[in-house]
Amino acid sequence: MTDLDEAPWLTLLGWGEGGTEGLTAASRSALEDAELVFGARRHLRLLPPLAAEVREWPVPFADGIPQLLAERGRRVVMLVSGDPFWFGAGTSLVRYLSPGEWRALPAPSTFGLASSRLGWALEGCTCLGLHAKPLTRIRPHLQVGRRLLVLLRDGDAVHELAGWLARFGFGASRLHLLEALGGDEERIRSVRADAALPDDIAHPVAVGLEVAGEGPALPLTPGLPDEWFDHDGQITKQAVRALTLAALAPRAGERLWDLGTGSGSIAIEWLLAHPDNRALGVERDAGRAARARRNAHALGVDWLEVMEGDALAMLEAGALTEAPPPEAVFIGGGLSQALLEALWRRLSAGVRVVANAVTLESEALLAEWQRRAGGELLRIELARAAPLGTRRGWKASYPIVQWRVSR
Repeated sequence: MTDLDEAPWLTLLGWGEGGTEGLTAASRSALEDAELVFGARRHLRLLPPLAAEVREWPVPFADGIPQLLAERGRRVVMLVSGDPFWFGAGTSLVRYLSPGEWRALPAPSTFGLASSRLGWALEGCTCLGLHAKPLTRIRPHLQVGRRLLVLLRDGDAVHELAGWLARFGFGASRLHLLEALGGDEERIRSVRADAALPDDIAHPVAVGLEVAGEGPALPLTPGLPDEWFDHDGQITKQAVRALTLAALAPRAGERLWDLGTGSGSIAIEWLLAHPDNRALGVERDAGRAARARRNAHALGVDWLEVMEGDALAMLEAGALTEAPPPEAVFIGGGLSQALLEALWRRLSAGVRVVANAVTLESEALLAEWQRRAGGELLRIELARAAPLGTRRGWKASYPIVQWRVSR
């Protein structure tokens, strides 16, 4: 451990395409005093002559961390794009360091440079770092009239993004291609997503996106239309799903276990509630498990984890208890006395449990557990208007009994 009163041995120095141009006095001093400077190849090419040893950071990124840590005791500078803690390397590095070991000297972020070039209020933009993540993560943010600033891997990723926008029905969106911001080779061009994009898009690149088009936007309330999910009939229907999500009551950063996930609809909407949420779906059918993963990817929440197997067997074998504990559990399939008993033995106090039942036997089971453990029983009866001869009548669905309780 390093004494907090000691000078940090590591400086995370914000770096841009302008090199030393625009650096603060503190950043210039850190470079001049350094014994060792780490940086990506594109950063090192902009360095002036230095007395320090200069070392290229390897690819993949994680391979450089042991090299960096081995230099404790020397005055080390690591060049980091823009602000080290806004989609930057700083977040990955400091988990290996004590608080007194490092200091950060940020430079203007790509988001700040992009908004200043486009004249957009940065606080009104959605900022996404997708250089190492699936581009489908943009899906929940495609709302007509919204402005997004997106960091991308390279020119090929820009073409891929434009293809996704057209596929989602937002081909009319305008893309502002922002290349090498802050450097001598800075270039800004604008084009519609469904138009022919230039082939010479240079790295590093960001995109300012003005969303337009006729594509369907994801509602901000729970209960997506059923047709937005690929399913084989094993899906919690839209209205019941909305009530189930309300009962589960997701909060930022919470984790859900979705037992018998089927198409993944409950877990996916849990993840859509907040980007920091996590969910584990358990599904015994391999085809449905694969379908849940595809649905999650298509709706922009590819981080849904799906485990194949029987929930009860996994609980009894300890496979689920090795997973991070949940704040909420939904039982969408496989409801049984044995499953509830196994859950009750393993869940911590305060975990929210919601179970839906459609058969008389499962209704009776929930009624008995509500008597034993408390909570609230809700009977949901839905009917839709449908043709009835030359007129219309109500076509009822099977009633659903829902039990919600805190463990």
